[in-house]
Amino acid sequence: MASKPPKSDPVQDTPQVAEPKRAAAGLPAIGHTLRIAQRQMGVRRTALTLLRVNQKDGFDCPGCAWPEPEHRHAAEFCENGAKAVAEEATLRRVTPDFFAAHPVSDLAGRSGYWLGQQGRLTHPLYLPEGADHYEPVSWERAFDIVAEELAALGSPDEALFYTSGRTSNEAAFLYQLFARELGTNNLPDCSNMCHESSGSALNETIGIGKGSVLLDDLYQADLIIVAGQNPGTNHPRMLSALEKAKTNGAKIITVNPLPEAGMERFKNPQTPQGMFKGAALTDLFLQIRLGGDQALFRLLNKLILATEGAVDETFIAEHTHGFEEFARAARTADWDETLTATGLTRDEIDEALSMVLASERTIVCWAMGLTQHKHSVPTIREVVNFLLLRGNIGRTGAGVCPVRGHSNVQGDRTMGIFERPAPAFLDALEKEFGFKPPRAHGYDVVRAIRALRDGDAKVFFAMGGNFVSASPDTEVTEAAMRRARLTVHVSTKLNRSHVVTGARALILPTLGRTERDLQGGGEQFVTVEDSMGMVHASRGRLDPASPHLLSEPAIVARLARRALGERSSTPWEEFEKDYASIRDRIARVIPGFQDFNARVADPAGFTLPHAPRDERRFPTATGKANFTAAPVEYPELPAGRLLLQTLRSHDQYNTTIYGLDDRYRGIKNGRRVVLVNPEDARALNVADGSYVDLVGEWKDGVERRAPGFRVVHYPTARGCAAAYYPETNVLVPLDATADTSNTPASKSVVVRLEQSTAD
Repeated sequence: MASKPPKSDPVQDTPQVAEPKRAAAGLPAIGHTLRIAQRQMGVRRTALTLLRVNQKDGFDCPGCAWPEPEHRHAAEFCENGAKAVAEEATLRRVTPDFFAAHPVSDLAGRSGYWLGQQGRLTHPLYLPEGADHYEPVSWERAFDIVAEELAALGSPDEALFYTSGRTSNEAAFLYQLFARELGTNNLPDCSNMCHESSGSALNETIGIGKGSVLLDDLYQADLIIVAGQNPGTNHPRMLSALEKAKTNGAKIITVNPLPEAGMERFKNPQTPQGMFKGAALTDLFLQIRLGGDQALFRLLNKLILATEGAVDETFIAEHTHGFEEFARAARTADWDETLTATGLTRDEIDEALSMVLASERTIVCWAMGLTQHKHSVPTIREVVNFLLLRGNIGRTGAGVCPVRGHSNVQGDRTMGIFERPAPAFLDALEKEFGFKPPRAHGYDVVRAIRALRDGDAKVFFAMGGNFVSASPDTEVTEAAMRRARLTVHVSTKLNRSHVVTGARALILPTLGRTERDLQGGGEQFVTVEDSMGMVHASRGRLDPASPHLLSEPAIVARLARRALGERSSTPWEEFEKDYASIRDRIARVIPGFQDFNARVADPAGFTLPHAPRDERRFPTATGKANFTAAPVEYPELPAGRLLLQTLRSHDQYNTTIYGLDDRYRGIKNGRRVVLVNPEDARALNVADGSYVDLVGEWKDGVERRAPGFRVVHYPTARGCAAAYYPETNVLVPLDATADTSNTPASKSVVVRLEQSTAD
């Protein structure tokens, strides 16, 4: 039987701490999955729902973007995927009565965990100017309010249209089409905060901002390097792929400031032996200092260049550009500087080099640990240099593998959710729909917050997500949002962004992935693109949480009809009734989607073309894969300070908090903890169990403080600390971003620890 939501926020003042786990998954994961699912859905609904996750005739998990194998298990989901599904398919409901009982001022004082636990939103809601309670509103009136505010703008560029990764291909395509028909490219998205650095680096070097490997490549690799990533929590099904690669003979190097249970040993719950004994995954653990990855790969490149026969000279001559300039820069790499930047030993780097040289097929996987630093783009370019040197792009079992964090975040970008669209994409839109799209670049996330802060943007519309909690510099972001004339959120559940509002606010409740989508043209399905460029259908099977919900495509189509009126000749009503008509248009606008409806009818879906992978063709400015040469950078740490990375707990997905534990790291019943190396703690005179304020230091001189964190002595890299976001986003300056990509530098925040009054 499902349980009721909590009435009050749980007390988190005294988190309990135990030794970190040395293995992931297994029986504990199964037990935890079933408890969470039953609490939200009840027994019968749990069984019916979870057995449809990631199945060919089911729905795509609303969690991460890891691809499904061709042959799927009956239970093709992970613990955190099950949590995401349970939270969406919950039997708990947030009705208008809830908002009558809870003023916004009260909700603003609640934790994100408490807000999310209340359940599914059931009605469109409106917060009038000056009011403290959301009230139910008709869909027609809601669309009128948005249209009125858009019409009152001095320019379409005063509107912002944000997208979160859960949005389907069909909804994303309509959303960007609406924004551009309105007249703006202000389409910031969650990619701006995560893998924008990957896209920036890969577009320049190989000509496409996506990974170049498929699942079968992982299975055939000789060496897999997993850098700046924690698959055990963030992409747990990736562990199954790594286990299979190990069975096939692959070696794995893990490069990370923290030891993570999932990369130590994986207890695969799909097999009896795996469940109890498990498989060791990592052959070499390089416990790198935060931000030291560029220096590591630069030195490895120098050592490869110095090894006779190690360089693929034929590949370089035929397929690359800029090798000589790169080689000159790489040969200047300095051992002492590298050891300082990385915190590694010479023996560790030599061992890594031996494994690299022994491999004919190498893959490098990475996530936020590489993408959220000032020098992230040069770092990823150096990873590409590393792979190009030995011909490891466009070869089976080799390539680049940026692991996307959110289901369909990659598909949204493919559909045109981008503030800097390519001219060819805009040309195709113009030809297909007969209007002139705006050509000026729009705002990304950081620039959107500045625009709100400075009064240059007045309407904020979010398709999913939790923008306020996901963004950096929390106090600045919240103050900026409150300056808006109107904030609108298309959501399934309550979150912090609904209580940090503009002068007026709307919450528009939508169908989830798990739910049946019935329109005028009959039952519909949507499509998604996974982290490896595979596109497939997703079909919800549950009855909607409320008869008052609209699908995301329906919301966009109805809003577009109301806001654009007769000046739009786009058949919005047809698009709402029949999503196949949307896919027909996608097929004519976006390369790789020809015969979209016919191809997606295949239960396995289809693979998008990828020129570097498929034919060793590199659509860059030079027509070849580009070596690059950038100065080596790494964060400098003043005496008495630590370098903080923000990260997720195991009971968390992005900004959604499922629970208050971090089982693998030994943390229970609390999130305000800071993980500090014991030697650093002794040098700073902070005892395990003491309470400190984390105080950020940056060149603007502004004090950013996160109070009341329990110190946990933990085996982090020396000089480095870690704490959970969104609680620590307050420490990340809005203007502290990666060069080129403008991604917030959330993995290299200089902090000092001050004794807390909570101690």
